[in-house]
Amino acid sequence: MKNNDFPRHLTSFLSQYLPGEKNVSTHTITSYRDTFKLFLIFCEKEKGLFPEKLAMKLITKELVVGFLDWIEKERKSSISTRNQRLAALHSFFRYIQKECPENLYEIQKILSIPSKKKIKPMIPYLTGNEMKILLEQPDVSTKAGLRDLVLMAVLYDTAARVQELVDLRLKGIRLSDPAVITLHGKGQKTRQVPIMGKTKALLENYVDKRKVITGIAQLENLLFVNQKHQKLSRWGISHIISKYVQMARQNPGFTVSFPVTPHVFRHSKAMHLLQSGVCLIYIRDFLGHSDCSTTEVYARADSEMKRKAIENAYQDLIPEGLPKWEEDGGLMKWLNSICE
Repeated sequence: MKNNDFPRHLTSFLSQYLPGEKNVSTHTITSYRDTFKLFLIFCEKEKGLFPEKLAMKLITKELVVGFLDWIEKERKSSISTRNQRLAALHSFFRYIQKECPENLYEIQKILSIPSKKKIKPMIPYLTGNEMKILLEQPDVSTKAGLRDLVLMAVLYDTAARVQELVDLRLKGIRLSDPAVITLHGKGQKTRQVPIMGKTKALLENYVDKRKVITGIAQLENLLFVNQKHQKLSRWGISHIISKYVQMARQNPGFTVSFPVTPHVFRHSKAMHLLQSGVCLIYIRDFLGHSDCSTTEVYARADSEMKRKAIENAYQDLIPEGLPKWEEDGGLMKWLNSICE
């Protein structure tokens, strides 16, 4: 086996194994690719190991741990990002252990590196009134304003992930009753979510007025595009939302202190469904979660529902007429004697 076998294995992993055998999304492949770009930069700059000469036998548990510490301390990455990078490395080494059995012991040591524990933040979400204020901001008399209102309304009403919204095409929308939108989510999973009356009406108006890009089938047109009639990016959607959040802050009823990202719309919809009494199993399917335990974070986050449940279960067991310590002469005499 050649000494510089790492480039060959990495190329096979990214270009053949992930898209071919695992059938993962291009977004996942891009994330894994970025992880290895950083890993190669670390190896070259910090360890003097150039990519074209990197061999599997040189990759040790200590090297991988050093890389994880480097991205956290030098690049100021969060613990979540560190754990995502480790997950990508683990995926590669699980694949490679059959290709390099002579390095199996060291590979097993790398696979034993645990994810770093982190403090779980509170789930940020907008109240119903705050969401209403935010959706009132776009000027629907303009094409851009109408697009932005429909974009935010669909993002909220479907609880779509931002990438699902970016990829949404006209063929994924059915406006006849019952109106539904088909979303293609993580892990190549597809789900259908219902859309409510006002969102349906907005979509009908928007679809009728939007310009169809010629050269491709009408149903293959993207639902949301930028001013150049090109695909909106995830950052483009974040920019649109941030613009209206700044406008909404002028309203005294909009008291949001955290950044409002596209994912906050998803959290908000889930919380509002939960507060309306919708079963967690239905919310799980609505969000496209594979496990109900993932959806349970919303139940744990809703302090108002907890308070009401405790109030309903509360029994007042403390008796009336408890003695007042001020009237206990012996106690007062003893307390006074302490300071003498």
